[in-house]
Amino acid sequence: MDTLGSADLPVRDVLTDALRYWEKRRIVYNLVLVLAVLGSIAFSWPQSRSLVRFIMLLPLFMLAVIANICYSAAYMVDVPVQLSGFRSAWQKWRWVLWGIGTAFAATLAFFWMGDEVIEP
Repeated sequence: MDTLGSADLPVRDVLTDALRYWEKRRIVYNLVLVLAVLGSIAFSWPQSRSLVRFIMLLPLFMLAVIANICYSAAYMVDVPVQLSGFRSAWQKWRWVLWGIGTAFAATLAFFWMGDEVIEP
């Protein structure tokens, strides 16, 4: 049985809306991170030549998993706000949270690659 939120919406509808919104954008988020990593490698190509090896896939895979776990933190903001009286305004502006989070993650990936991986 679904309980009602303050906007008189079943929690199931709010969760479905959150999943539809965030999971469609997860693909673009991951592509942006891949471009940040590839850009970091290309930007420092002479030093990063040693990175292009199979052994580096495991750490990059682990970082991709961590990045996707961090992406899921958006649900901790999205679901409670949708259950509040601010649902309609939030649905118009939650792209800002996605944009800031994606830009932050890409910047972090770019600088982490340059600082920890390429220039150890």
